[in-house]
Amino acid sequence: AAPRPAHGCGSGALLGRFGVLLQALLALCAFSTLMLKRFKEPKAERRPWRIWFYDTSKQAIGALFIHFANVFLSDLTEEDPCSLYLINFILDATLGMLLIWLGVKVVSWIVQHKKYTYLVFGEYGDPPQAAAWIGQCILYLLIMVFEKTVISLVLLIPGWTKLQQILLGYIPSPQLELVLVMFVVPFIVNAIMFWVVDSLIMRKYKQKDTLDINGSIETPRARRTEESQVLLSPDMDFDQSESDQDISGLRGTSQKMKQPSYQVVI
Repeated sequence: AAPRPAHGCGSGALLGRFGVLLQALLALCAFSTLMLKRFKEPKAERRPWRIWFYDTSKQAIGALFIHFANVFLSDLTEEDPCSLYLINFILDATLGMLLIWLGVKVVSWIVQHKKYTYLVFGEYGDPPQAAAWIGQCILYLLIMVFEKTVISLVLLIPGWTKLQQILLGYIPSPQLELVLVMFVVPFIVNAIMFWVVDSLIMRKYKQKDTLDINGSIETPRARRTEESQVLLSPDMDFDQSESDQDISGLRGTSQKMKQPSYQVVI
């Protein structure tokens, strides 16, 4: 039998009863940040619940894939699995975040270039189609597979064992280490990642600020200016008509004054 580590959680601790409870609590708290983000959106641009579910469920599927992949990879070692899980998580939150951003940008460019409308992240049609959501989930899951593959290759570089011993080597309690690794640090980092990624894959409602009227782009400010001119134009015409009448009246009186007067003498 393999010797138990002098410190840290033992093999299988991540999938134990306490570890599973922490993971469920982490999922609930981290996903609640996406609900908070929805309520922080302006009321005019706030997504309906169905659109919000389509957007956030992609992240939920990707996060579950990354989480269970990290748990599986961490249990493959005879060393402290908690510290190895933490290393995986830190790499996912730093290098992995950059890879996700790059993957979303590349996939979005290819989809727009090929004009696959329903595969554009955040676009589901009117009314929203479940087929578009399924297609976008598959694309996002492929991005997460690419990200996790690169991170796994990075972990093959020698030198991670020393960092693994340094990270959590000074925590004497295995349960405290498990709480830090499976709840405290992932909650903080996941909340930031969910917020950023949701902004990447949601529909950009700023495009609604312009209107295409007769082939021209009209902004709300220009529209308000035009409306104000229309409202002012009748008064301007009225004033102009009055001034024209006054001028014509003055011209008429002047012409009357200029006409010679004749007197009849009897």
